[in-house]
Amino acid sequence: MTTNAYVAFLVIGVALVMLDGLIIYQSGKRYLRGSHGDPAAGASMTWLVTVLFHLATLGVLALLSTVDIGGSDLPGVVGRLGVLLLVLAVAHAITLSVLSRIRGEQEAEAVINRPRRVEPEQQGTTVTPVPGQDGRYPAASPSIEQRAPYTTP
Repeated sequence: MTTNAYVAFLVIGVALVMLDGLIIYQSGKRYLRGSHGDPAAGASMTWLVTVLFHLATLGVLALLSTVDIGGSDLPGVVGRLGVLLLVLAVAHAITLSVLSRIRGEQEAEAVINRPRRVEPEQQGTTVTPVPGQDGRYPAASPSIEQRAPYTTP
């Protein structure tokens, strides 16, 4: 492969990686902001995941540029770009799954840290419990005919 084809592949590859990383960063920031976590923490986590995406895919791009695919200049560049697009798709899917996991953890933490509603203490018994049922809130009221809990037919 000539120097012009090599440089063209690297320029197109870097542009694709940067564009995909920008899309991941912008949408990931909004995605994590929509969860119940801290927006600043969500933005920094998105930044870290995006940097990892860039480093990994640029490393694959550098390795892919050294592999001999195709005979002449144009088929070689097109072949390498095809492989790069497949690698970008896999890296994009992995990055989205990482962002999804972070959001799930943020939502779980928000549920755990949510203040619990305290029920006001009631004065006395709300209803008179049926003989045989424990507690202040019986599960079923007795039937009129049999004076026993309801049964299913």
